[in-house]
Amino acid sequence: METNSTQPTTTGRTITSRVAYAFGAFGNDMFYGALSTYFIMFVTTHLFNTGNQAKNNQMILYITSIIAALRIVELAIDPFIGNWIDRTKTRFGQFKPWVVVGGTITSIILLVLFTDLGGINRTNPMLYLAIFAVLYITMDIFYSFKDVAFWSMIPALSFSAKERERTAASARIGSTLGGGLVGVIVMPLVLFFSLNKAGGTGDARGWLSFAILVAVVGILTALAVGFGTHEVQSDLRENKENTVGFKQIFKTLASNDQLMWIALTYGIYAIGINILNSLVLYYFTFIMGASTQFSIFQMLNIVISLASVSLFPKLVDKVNRRNLFAICIGIMLGGVALFTVAGKSLVLVLIAAEMFQVPQAVIFLVVLMIISDCVEYGQWKLGHRDESLTLSIRPLLDKLGGAVSNGIVGQIAVVAGMTTGATAASITAHGQLMFKLMMFALPAILIVIALIIFWRKSTLTEQQHLAIVSELEQTWGQTVTAEPDTLEPVTLTAPISGTMVDLATVNDATFASGAAGAGIAIQPTDGQVFAPFNATVKQVFATRHAIGIVGDNGVALLIHIGIDTVKLRGTGFVAYVTAGQHVAKGTKLIEFWQPTIKQAGLDDVVLITVTNTTAWQTVEPMLPVATPVQALTTAVLTITPTKKES
Repeated sequence: METNSTQPTTTGRTITSRVAYAFGAFGNDMFYGALSTYFIMFVTTHLFNTGNQAKNNQMILYITSIIAALRIVELAIDPFIGNWIDRTKTRFGQFKPWVVVGGTITSIILLVLFTDLGGINRTNPMLYLAIFAVLYITMDIFYSFKDVAFWSMIPALSFSAKERERTAASARIGSTLGGGLVGVIVMPLVLFFSLNKAGGTGDARGWLSFAILVAVVGILTALAVGFGTHEVQSDLRENKENTVGFKQIFKTLASNDQLMWIALTYGIYAIGINILNSLVLYYFTFIMGASTQFSIFQMLNIVISLASVSLFPKLVDKVNRRNLFAICIGIMLGGVALFTVAGKSLVLVLIAAEMFQVPQAVIFLVVLMIISDCVEYGQWKLGHRDESLTLSIRPLLDKLGGAVSNGIVGQIAVVAGMTTGATAASITAHGQLMFKLMMFALPAILIVIALIIFWRKSTLTEQQHLAIVSELEQTWGQTVTAEPDTLEPVTLTAPISGTMVDLATVNDATFASGAAGAGIAIQPTDGQVFAPFNATVKQVFATRHAIGIVGDNGVALLIHIGIDTVKLRGTGFVAYVTAGQHVAKGTKLIEFWQPTIKQAGLDDVVLITVTNTTAWQTVEPMLPVATPVQALTTAVLTITPTKKES
């Protein structure tokens, strides 16, 4: 069955799906914040209260070590979880079942973990540790199922590039609000429901109330995704990916040097920021003695982080990614320095904390863009495209950073005396010193190491990436094995309206020489590119200014809009199709705004070449130069098959 990707969907359904997905992102990040940051606070301050401080500390060390070890082990499972989700087929969809099931199970288990399991943590500590380990790894695995499925849904919700961008933007807002609001509500909620305020740390009842809220939000938002979103059913979504294993990930890392260096940079950086981020609540609680003021910091963080993310495109345009990364690290280190002398001054603490927090959103985007660019870099260097493997590196590193920091934070709490029964008044001067050394010095050292590695080894700039993309697109199709389906010549109609241009005269040596294939050029009179025959879309270039299709007739065609238009990075171009899609003759492939190209001082001539030239004996223009042509009507090329020996 042939499926059209531009299936109409009602506006109401589209908006409902987008809102439901944003709610899902809200609940997803609220849960992650509760698990990665505030659960450790509960473990170190309330889970163990035997009356024997040494025993309490020992159990805290056991628990935090178990958490770190289990999360690191679970990293090896993640690639297989992604592959399992890829192979899922149900009448409810591919991703939604995992979001609903994963969201429900993880929420319930998290709620259980915010208890002492009926007191067996005191009566039978070893049994408690065993049950805890089973519950935690189960929760972590189902969280991975939910998280991977949720963020993989965007391509399944719409084939429209514009709608995908709107959905992703809504999700970013939802996740920022969810991750921020959980920090705003945590201490006010804990203290409100606590019978014993315990010097600002609350009691077990208060923390359980917080866990109930997080669990309810987690379940409701997962159900919102399940019932509110609509996965587009299409043959285009048939999975053809092979199993992804840890061996392949390491092989890709070792072969793609730029991916390896940015991965090492981000891995060290992630450990550093996770340590300090997790300890900010401890600072407010045990250094300042004002845990509720942590909410003020989180509210500020939400507003400023949303602003910084929205400004990211402009920042990158004015300051390249390499310099932007260094500037952000400099601001963060300045924040750490201020934090060390802020003491109990709320104003100084807020300024210092925001200086450290806000650049993190920008650095995340910088790293994400560089890792994305490593896809083309690896393709250019290695000769094959490892998209799924390359993009799987970032979430693995985030988890690694969280896992290592969880273990370290538990040790810091014990060393500083910030455990069960502790208050700001009970922390000794030595405890404060040890806490500040670990909170500030260790992350600062790790962040500086990350910056040094990045500056010396991560050399994949925007300009280099653009050059690589340009080279890749010009050689697209040389390995296409399509064969003619007829012995008769194929007549190609113009994919765009304009006037004929001799390909040999264009201002691009690769196309003019025929190295990118024989063909023609058309000086366009409008910005609409159509499929000139029934075909399968094989490649839509990331910058949307070029597309490769293979016709049912066996013709592999590259349509390249403009010369050096890769420099526009997709500005002014809209793609209406995706790789793997089958399109009928006349389907709109790409639309571009000609003034954008002209204003950049670039040539907008459209280059059209047959790339699998060995399958064709001749590729001849049918019209002289300067002849007007009409899209889908005027015949412009005759393509004669190569005669095969019988």
